[in-house]
Amino acid sequence: MSVTTPQGFRAAGVVAGLKSTGAKDVALVVNDGPRHDSASVFTSNRCKANPILWSEQVVRDGVVRAVVLNSGGANCYTGPDGFQTTHAVAEQVAAHLAIGAGDVVVCSTGLIGLANDRAAVLAGVDAAYAGLDPEGGGDAAAAIMTTDSVSKQVVVDGGGWSVGGMAKGAGMLAPQLATMLVVLTTDAVVPAEDLDRALRAATRVSFDRLDSDGCMSTNDTVTVMASGASGITPTLEDFTEVLTRACTDLAMQLLADAEGADHEIAISVLNAATEDDAVEVGRSIARSNLFKAAVFGKDPNWGRVLASIGTTGAAFDPADLDVAMNGVWVCRQSTPSADPTTVDLSGREVSVTVDLKAGDARATIWTNDLTHAYVHENSAYSS
Repeated sequence: MSVTTPQGFRAAGVVAGLKSTGAKDVALVVNDGPRHDSASVFTSNRCKANPILWSEQVVRDGVVRAVVLNSGGANCYTGPDGFQTTHAVAEQVAAHLAIGAGDVVVCSTGLIGLANDRAAVLAGVDAAYAGLDPEGGGDAAAAIMTTDSVSKQVVVDGGGWSVGGMAKGAGMLAPQLATMLVVLTTDAVVPAEDLDRALRAATRVSFDRLDSDGCMSTNDTVTVMASGASGITPTLEDFTEVLTRACTDLAMQLLADAEGADHEIAISVLNAATEDDAVEVGRSIARSNLFKAAVFGKDPNWGRVLASIGTTGAAFDPADLDVAMNGVWVCRQSTPSADPTTVDLSGREVSVTVDLKAGDARATIWTNDLTHAYVHENSAYSS
């Protein structure tokens, strides 16, 4: 169950010495074709890492033949030398595969401001190339982990073709996208233009709806490659549906592994005037530290939900809002309703439902609670 489940792909994950733990830290995923269609989406953060600056140019023609990734250092704000390291890595992969460096996406993850040891990364590329295997997806998924406690992988069957994927991310899960690196593969025949449409549709309702802590990364990349090796051409609608399932599965794995979280919270906003309104309201609640701390304390404090709604520009009547927590409507028409003590927040999964009564649009935002463990882990991240 990995990026190498679809036909036409090989992968590897190796130790290059970038991590002090001695764990795997360089991954390589190669599309052996016969087609090399691709699409990518990147962080919307204006402060971008060197691999993003490189890869944004690579993907313009819709052709990507390999993705090389390292953990142990983000290669972000490392100056011109850092960009040269990214370029050198792409060139090294290209030389091994006898392709152009302009067909190689480069991804890095780790601490901002940390210059990756170029010689070590290049040696890792050599080892990864030597280790390429149709069964190497699991090693590749392990090699991109940073604070992740588990690797994230998925396969969704499309009927004679499939979508495989791997992801890393456990903190700073906020749009767009989240602190994530994601590689998706498919053996379906999907032209690059259709891949782009499908990927943007899929990420819009999956990765872009994660909002763990309101912090946006500098390195986020989601790349999909299509080998066409199955010989099957699905409809764009069918492909988008399967790709969305794969992205949503990986997004939920990211949420489940959010740093130090005790609760996974699904915030569903109903009957909004527009989908954008629903997203804005859900995101405002998800980014309220007061609300997230209340969930950590198992306190169904719906007043903090209403207070968050009020900070948005969405259409609603402040005197007519309904809120439910874990299915208990604790607030009706902006006044107390069911007894909050009947809300059980002891389980890991928490649902919050908001009825804006302003239309028929809806959206769900996923977040997690604010815990002591989150504060501890992120207070000591670079030390």
